[in-house]
Amino acid sequence: MPKAHKPRAGSMQFWPRKRAKRIYPRVRSWPVLKEATPLGFAGYKVGMTHITIIDHRKSGKAKTGGELTLPVTIVECPPLKILSILFYKLDNKNWLMKKEVMFKADKEVGRKLKLPKNTGSLDNINLEDYDDVRMKVYTQPKLASVGKKKPEVFELCVGGTKEEKFQYVKDNIGKEIKVTDVFKPGQELDFHAITTGKGFQGPVKRFGVSLRNHKSEKVIRGPGSLGSWCGQGHMMYRVAHAGQMGFHTRTEYNKWLLKISDKPEEVNPKGGFVGSGSVKTDYILVKGSLGGPKKRLLRFNFATRSRGKSPKEAPSIEFVSLKSQQSK
Repeated sequence: MPKAHKPRAGSMQFWPRKRAKRIYPRVRSWPVLKEATPLGFAGYKVGMTHITIIDHRKSGKAKTGGELTLPVTIVECPPLKILSILFYKLDNKNWLMKKEVMFKADKEVGRKLKLPKNTGSLDNINLEDYDDVRMKVYTQPKLASVGKKKPEVFELCVGGTKEEKFQYVKDNIGKEIKVTDVFKPGQELDFHAITTGKGFQGPVKRFGVSLRNHKSEKVIRGPGSLGSWCGQGHMMYRVAHAGQMGFHTRTEYNKWLLKISDKPEEVNPKGGFVGSGSVKTDYILVKGSLGGPKKRLLRFNFATRSRGKSPKEAPSIEFVSLKSQQSK
């Protein structure tokens, strides 16, 4: 008789494992800041390389002042522009969007949505009628190396009081918001991404189910005897069955922002990055890997679960690998 072991596999932290509704993520939780500044930004994933830094942290792995080699992800961050201002009202613990005022936008935004013929005015707005002010922004992929013109449009929260938020949006209508205006090197950020889609996969790849004994009946790559899993008159959702894998919305917390720069020649390898080309505009370096394939939009914001004091001290970067990534 086969040995019964490992009754189930795979984390149930994420459920349901279904495809995301759109190719770029939404942010459902924002930090609270006293400064009137956008709480997040967005950029396009370019690729990875490795760098050498001088780690000045007392608790760092290389001790104080030692060299440390780290894998880093390059994210290209063309400036954002404001599309509209949103006014929210708090109704029985639910935030309801009561009014939206559109502004003049670039012609490329017409590829994404229908633009109004006449722009709105903020002269007759009474802030006492609303509880929160947010803004809707759009990206400028035409400035980056992603090879498209159609922008992404999403909502951004702003720090500060209600009056300060309103004034910030008024002051930046028609202007470009750069990543250097929002973040500084050394900070911890939360990254939101739509992971790489892998289609319909079986339970072995999807959940890590062990292959069954060769004397087991029927399938070898199945989850094994279901037994009590279907004792309730229906199949329990916790069974590690085949289904959609990848293209999920995922968040990574407390990623270390190592560098912000507007000099692409400092990171572009010979021949460019495979699958994404060369960086053309502002970019950031983030420690470790990030979700999603190359050229996909990543959204990031100030850390909501910061570990200790933030921002951290930015490291001094001694070396960035520019070795060609092209296959020989």
